[in-house]
Amino acid sequence: MAVTDAAIDRIKQMIVSGELLPGDRLPKEADLAERLGLSRNSLREAVRALALINVLDVRQGDGTYVTSLEPRLLLDTMSFVLDLHRDDTVIQFFEVRRILEPAATAMAAQQMSEADIEDLRTVLDSLPAEPTIEELVANDLTFHQRIALGSGNSVLCSFIESLSGPTTRARIWRGLTQEGAMEKTQEQHTAIYEAIAARQPEVARSWAIVHIAGVESWLKKAL
Repeated sequence: MAVTDAAIDRIKQMIVSGELLPGDRLPKEADLAERLGLSRNSLREAVRALALINVLDVRQGDGTYVTSLEPRLLLDTMSFVLDLHRDDTVIQFFEVRRILEPAATAMAAQQMSEADIEDLRTVLDSLPAEPTIEELVANDLTFHQRIALGSGNSVLCSFIESLSGPTTRARIWRGLTQEGAMEKTQEQHTAIYEAIAARQPEVARSWAIVHIAGVESWLKKAL
């Protein structure tokens, strides 16, 4: 493992230094192994490990390439790890959401284009008059994803999307057990939308805090 770790670190340094750029093809295995002073087996293990975390893309019959290294791609592996959370830690995910999403919502109120704001309205209007819990959760996820994307910060957006998975189950629990949860969610979404449309970042931030804190507060009582 120590030899494999060394191989991973050397490839990483090639990327960090700019010697390998996003989209670049790695040298042939034999040439790269000799250049780095590694065995071909160690190099293969390093390449497999970096492919698992979306740093490298192994294309059979074509070679190995550096991926785009976009935040969404790199943080996708974090979603996998977060999906393994225990139910008793879900509140901690909401606490992180309560920090990140209001900031993203305030930024969206300043950064979103008029077309994106209109699209956000369309998301709200697409919800049926009497939605199922599943429809409400799906609409909720889409609504918050559009806002995160509208922040203009791809790293922040990727973090928020990574946190959405672990909290989905909690949204369903709330919808099934808390009277008026559906109506409250729709009202708060509308308030967030109106603040964004009015270009009121601090109002948008406040409504986002209220929205997330409400679910968090219910969870603390339910768990």
